[in-house]
Amino acid sequence: MKLRVGVVTDRGEQAELAEALGYDLVVVRDAAGPLDAWTLLSWIAARTERIHLAADVAPPSRPAVLGRSAASLDLLSGGRVELALAGSPAAGEALDVIRGILDADEPGPLTYLGDHYRVPQAQRGPLPAHRVPVHVSGYGPDELRLAGRAADGWIASLDELEPGGLAAANKVIDEAARLAGREPEEIRRLLVIDPDVPLRELLTLRDQGVGAFLVHGDAAALERFAAEIAPALRSDEPDRKTRSSRVRAKRREGIDYDNVPPSLAEAAVEPGDLDYARVRNTYLRGGAPGLVLRARTTEQVVDALAFVRAHPGVPFGIRSAGHGVSGRSTNDGGIVLSVADMNAIEVVDEARRLVRIGPGARWVDVAATLAPYGWALSSGDYGGVGVGGLATAGGVGWLARAHGLTIDHLRAVEMVLADGTVVRASADENPDLFWAVRGAGANFGVVTSFEFEVDEVGDVGFGQFVVGADDPARLLVAWGNAIEAAPRDVSGQLIMGPRRPGQPSLAQVMAVVAAGEPEIVIDRLRPLAQVGPLYDQNVVLTPYAGIMANVAEGYHRGQGEPVSRSGLLEHLTPEFGAAVARMLAGGAVHWFQIRTVGGAVADVPPEATAYAHRSANFSVVAMGSDPRRVDAAWAELSGHFDGMYLSFETDRSPARLADAFPPATLARLRELKRRYDPHHLFRDNFTIDPRGGQR
Repeated sequence: MKLRVGVVTDRGEQAELAEALGYDLVVVRDAAGPLDAWTLLSWIAARTERIHLAADVAPPSRPAVLGRSAASLDLLSGGRVELALAGSPAAGEALDVIRGILDADEPGPLTYLGDHYRVPQAQRGPLPAHRVPVHVSGYGPDELRLAGRAADGWIASLDELEPGGLAAANKVIDEAARLAGREPEEIRRLLVIDPDVPLRELLTLRDQGVGAFLVHGDAAALERFAAEIAPALRSDEPDRKTRSSRVRAKRREGIDYDNVPPSLAEAAVEPGDLDYARVRNTYLRGGAPGLVLRARTTEQVVDALAFVRAHPGVPFGIRSAGHGVSGRSTNDGGIVLSVADMNAIEVVDEARRLVRIGPGARWVDVAATLAPYGWALSSGDYGGVGVGGLATAGGVGWLARAHGLTIDHLRAVEMVLADGTVVRASADENPDLFWAVRGAGANFGVVTSFEFEVDEVGDVGFGQFVVGADDPARLLVAWGNAIEAAPRDVSGQLIMGPRRPGQPSLAQVMAVVAAGEPEIVIDRLRPLAQVGPLYDQNVVLTPYAGIMANVAEGYHRGQGEPVSRSGLLEHLTPEFGAAVARMLAGGAVHWFQIRTVGGAVADVPPEATAYAHRSANFSVVAMGSDPRRVDAAWAELSGHFDGMYLSFETDRSPARLADAFPPATLARLRELKRRYDPHHLFRDNFTIDPRGGQR
């Protein structure tokens, strides 16, 4: 725990000066001046950028409100807020309530029924930017024991301590900490001092465990202390990340937390860490991984895979942005390697329209970066999807019929193999691996950068229509015929669900026309708008980046286990439409979606990439919550499919691999798996078992 130097003040200008002088912390005491401490702290937060901010206040009448205020200001200030509660009989309960509100990842609302505070039900959160420390000030045995039992620090004034008082207080705090199962070193000791205390005495106090000195005085005194005393107190030793006993108590069995590679330790997230709420779940699936390793460089990916190899029985997921429908980038009790921070986007060769993109970049950011050049890269239909997952599976998107799949624009990758080897794969280097990456990449390594040749794409037409679906079979056939008859510059999708009681049955039809002329856009969209009774419509000309700017910001809050089924087919026949109508009427699925493929996708020979089902015109997805009901309903459709797109599938049974890959493709993939991943490190995402089956 690195020593900190701070300032105690009731004046905003002193806080600004403290930041300019390099102080670490400013503490505002509620009784120190005429201004409300929390209001003043908010003003200081807006006028500063780096310094941490603490309010030392009496236990409030509504601690849940104070907890939410602290979390909110912490978010707004970029993770700089701390709290201190003055000692009182209610301080312990106030601390419990505040901490309960700040622990926003705990399930359900907070309920607290104490002697001083009764909180029948209070909403937690928002989740702060960092774990807000809550300190206790006071000298009585109750305050000292509270600091040891539950607080992050204890605040005292040197001029109010009797001789030997610090050692006596430390003893009480340490004993209380041990009784609570904590390490005494977890509790920071903050000491308020006059600026003229001799350095010799301060060094002695530091050796007795003081972790922060808080100076009060005028501007000249603060300047002198910052220049002459603070440098001698501070250590050159880096402030390494340490885990509290509270966090260590939530560690999962089977993971060697103490030997996380040093390059990853600072950014690693465990259950109990505040950031755990931000990384545990994916877009659709709830998770509880035992450890999330966040890599920022290729070298860190190498280190992460070495750590994973040392845990052969532990589940292992790889995550770019965590959107994937299959949900396999989280798990229960396993390791997740996140490459979300490897998100650079750069133009390598403007003449060739060659760009290099990190696996953690999101497609909304890729589209925005390419837009000024008049370029675009077909990339799914939601901007929050990460590059890594989509660009190793296929990439069915808004420009698919005009420009093909995302993988069809891939020219090279850098990737880390199961044994930690870093290789480049392209048509000329490791071509067999390059073939496999385009459609089955999750089985062979972690791609750390992609090189794409992108397309020149100006403004496009984007049409959104709501049409009647009282006869879903007829609607599907009409829409399918309209799509197949449309020029290949038209791509789109259709979404519908079961009829709601008392409401008309509706479908949403969306389409992109890869042309910027209004007359062409209207001409292309008119047949799609006429497939059923038209309830609503919206047509715009927009850059492709405008369509991809459909991202809901914030971390994923998926819960449960999604049940999704996927299939590819060439035509929407009356028989298929009737089967879909029966499935929707049965209520087993929440929604049903068809995306267009065909066009330029079919221009690529089936054997050119691991994604081999090139003749399909449509990609079909259905989602529900009960796997038995969904499977029973889906079985009636399955005979119509020829192939499946793994990115939209959650069933991991061996039969799904046979659906996704033709026999010759699967045999080749299995041979490559034996060569590149013989020990089956990449095993948790539709794995191709090198032995011929699936674990």
